[in-house]
Amino acid sequence: MEQNQVILEEYKHLYGTAATAEDSIARLMEIIKILRKECPWDREQTHESLRTCMIEEAYEAVEAINNGDVDNLEEELGDVLLQVVFHSSLAEENSHFDLTGVINRECEKMLRRHPHVFLKESIKSIDKVLEKWENVKRNEKGSTDCKSRLQNVPRALPALMRSYKVQAKAAEVGFDWDEVESAFHKVKEETEELMEGYIRNDKDSMTEELGDLLFSVVNVARFLKVDPEDALNRTSNKFIKRFSFIEDTAKARNVSLEDMSLAEMDKLWDMAKMLEKKA
Repeated sequence: MEQNQVILEEYKHLYGTAATAEDSIARLMEIIKILRKECPWDREQTHESLRTCMIEEAYEAVEAINNGDVDNLEEELGDVLLQVVFHSSLAEENSHFDLTGVINRECEKMLRRHPHVFLKESIKSIDKVLEKWENVKRNEKGSTDCKSRLQNVPRALPALMRSYKVQAKAAEVGFDWDEVESAFHKVKEETEELMEGYIRNDKDSMTEELGDLLFSVVNVARFLKVDPEDALNRTSNKFIKRFSFIEDTAKARNVSLEDMSLAEMDKLWDMAKMLEKKA
């Protein structure tokens, strides 16, 4: 805070670090309630308007984990918590639920889904724990048939992640290839069908066949036990690193990218690949 700023008397108690988790949550809840009354932006927010914020904050927390940045992770988890408290405050205003209900409901869910810990059940392996978790989860949702389980995969998930989960649930009842070679063959088949749509210049067909191709690639990833989100992100990061090398090299030569030919950029791209192998 700048030295010339004066704290309003009624808000002085909000400044200063809270000593316990309970006090810190209460502090955040009070701040949100005040903002809902006094801040023009916060006052206008709804569950729907905050959807993007929830997604962005969760991804920024994951990015901090990927970067091994513990300090940033602390900050980003606070932003995720802000979204939970904000949505709970909105719901409380409409007499739907409150933060206490949210936390209690989660506690009850954890107790139900861990009978091997909280009840007299003995489960030795991780596989058995996960199997029990899924069984309890299905009973909670009332989704005994496979169709319901597929439909319950959230549509808001990233497309690659959602398709992976959908395929995995279908595979649980035997709807799956016997070997990865069949999955590879399906990728080839869908690539050819995409090419046919391209040759016909059929936009609807290209859109459908591209989706089929991506779905088939995810199927291969599932067989290989490779996370397709992670794989694609790694390739995107690799692309950025190599392209940065092209641009930095061009700048060192006092050449703009716009003035370079594709062949010249490809040559630098290959150079970047060689340097990666030597590193």
